[in-house]
Amino acid sequence: PIPAARRPGNGKALVVRGAREHNLRDIDATFPLGCFIAVSGVSGSGKSTLVTDVLYRALAREINGSREGVGAHDKVEGVEHVDKIIEIDQSPIGRTPRSNPATYMGLFTTIRELFAGVPEARLRGYGPGRFSFNVKGGRCENCKGDGILKIEMQFLPDVYVTCEVCKGKRYNREALEIHFKGRSIADVLEMTIAEALEFFSAVPKVQAKLQTLYDVGLGYVHLGQPATTLSGGEAQRVKLSTELSRRATGRTLYVLDEPTTGLHFADVEKLLQVLHRLVDAGNTVIVIEHNLDVIKTADHIVDLGPDGGLRGGQIIATGTPEQVATARGSATGDYLARVLRGEPLVPLSDVTFAEAAGRQADGNGRKREVRIAASPKRARAAAAR
Repeated sequence: PIPAARRPGNGKALVVRGAREHNLRDIDATFPLGCFIAVSGVSGSGKSTLVTDVLYRALAREINGSREGVGAHDKVEGVEHVDKIIEIDQSPIGRTPRSNPATYMGLFTTIRELFAGVPEARLRGYGPGRFSFNVKGGRCENCKGDGILKIEMQFLPDVYVTCEVCKGKRYNREALEIHFKGRSIADVLEMTIAEALEFFSAVPKVQAKLQTLYDVGLGYVHLGQPATTLSGGEAQRVKLSTELSRRATGRTLYVLDEPTTGLHFADVEKLLQVLHRLVDAGNTVIVIEHNLDVIKTADHIVDLGPDGGLRGGQIIATGTPEQVATARGSATGDYLARVLRGEPLVPLSDVTFAEAAGRQADGNGRKREVRIAASPKRARAAAAR
């Protein structure tokens, strides 16, 4: 939905002066802090160059000491107003089956400490390391704690089979004999986020992080689900929930390059809720987007164009979505105006797709040409303009 009011920001801003990398034409771009910013424009207009190559890398070098090359520009003003910059993409949260949401969020350490504190574990002298599947002691040595075995095929892709010793539980018999609230460590890793949220309701440190995972729509994901099986959108939301669970400084800048790529409409809505929560905490979010469902919810838009390549690299319009919608020469503004008015983006017609393709056959089975006429409603609207 379109927000009832746009955030004005905190009065401070990041200003890129003289950006001229690739096709950027020595432009000055202002990014107000404390609000949700969308950088829009046709493909090849210079969005990623401005935000990623120039702004992000310049701030990363200044704040984090990064040695990555920075795009050509004169200077970036307002760096002192930001103390952390984070780029969140859809890359995997881990490259091996050992990585999972519990380890990435830092939950697993606390969970292992809970099991080590059980009277039976203390009686046996078990520490938190006994409940780790990465080191010797509690893990199944047949599969080295993976729960699966890889069978290498000479001319075919490798095949993975469940370990016949631990039956995929990752741990040996001694570790599985220790129970917390009637569940073993393997049972906990098999829980979904929603189930674990109820199970650990009395453990605030664990419950708080599980709540953020649940809030971003990942209640169906298992705690011990291998990172390699998570989709790009799921991995992205795990990263965002990690940021939500951290103490907000109100001075963090988040950069996302087309975060809605490959996401369903319902997932886009959940993603937007998370991003706006980050902004409500006082942080700044910059997204490079084509999706008008995202752009219409922004507090500030920087629109590049007018076209791609050599005909792009200029700032066509800036301001709130309502201001950009009235800007002349902005392709984004034209479509954004329709969205804000609640009109369909594609002109409607009474002609079917088959007719539009000229495939409707006559009585003799021959294809006849069909001329498409706009619906009366659309015709009247066009005449009124």
